[in-house]
Amino acid sequence: MALRTMLWGKKAIWRSAPAAGPQAPPAGTADDPAVPGRAGFNEAAAPPLHPPGAAGAGFSLRHAAEGRRASRPGAGDAASHPFPSTGPQGHRGRMRQKLLERGPDALADYELLEMLLFFAMPKGDTKPLAKALINRFGSFARVLAAPQQELLETRGLGEHSVAALKLVQASSLRLARAEVMEMPVLNKWDLLIDYLTAALAREKTEQFRVLFLDTRNRLVGDEAQARGTVNHTPVYPREVVKRALELNATALILVHNHPSGDPTPSGEDIAMTREVKAAAAALGIALHDHVIIGNGRHLSFRREGLL
Repeated sequence: MALRTMLWGKKAIWRSAPAAGPQAPPAGTADDPAVPGRAGFNEAAAPPLHPPGAAGAGFSLRHAAEGRRASRPGAGDAASHPFPSTGPQGHRGRMRQKLLERGPDALADYELLEMLLFFAMPKGDTKPLAKALINRFGSFARVLAAPQQELLETRGLGEHSVAALKLVQASSLRLARAEVMEMPVLNKWDLLIDYLTAALAREKTEQFRVLFLDTRNRLVGDEAQARGTVNHTPVYPREVVKRALELNATALILVHNHPSGDPTPSGEDIAMTREVKAAAAALGIALHDHVIIGNGRHLSFRREGLL
């Protein structure tokens, strides 16, 4: 009896002795807050026995496991990671923040195109496609202005993507045209040239347009009269004048592009301009100018003394 008492006494003394240095308690001991029913179990720190509002009682092993996972450093806590997401969604969020905080000028051309493709492609990395498109067509602006069929035939693009690109192109042209229409076009010639350059400079075939003006030289119509080949567009002075009468226009500005990039007028350009001028003058309609749009350059017949 004495021996048993001594043994139990020593065992009790051994159990009550403090551990040497900080040690993590082994799983399943009384110090593990995830194990209920043991000494030292902290109910406040433990997960609930059942979801709030649910009927019934009893300990849920699933909730206990979740409690252990949540106790690990960084587990379930996005704020503990330097990058909350390393996938496309995290990248897209950072791109949006960059745009909103630093403005569009902080974005490279491929980044603008990449973000534009976000709207057509809810998932996936659009950066490689954006860079490939710029490599193929030459620039961000040329991607937007590329023929629809060529875009549809481009690997990686579908109808949604092409529609997004063309929507942005149309929006930018309408914005530029709206700025031109607010005042007499002859008073803000630079804005007019910017608009015409955006509309025509990247076309791969010739396009002949007419700007119809009222008595105050405000734009009442901007219409494509004809489309031609890479170096020729048929123009009919009678049709130009007829349309001017329909719009009650009192003045005209002729515009066409040279896909070659060189805005130097040909002999046919000069002859056609004189024919339109004569037909319009017969009905009291003035021809203010004929502008040829090239690649980054333009030519004004009036400034060159050709009118």
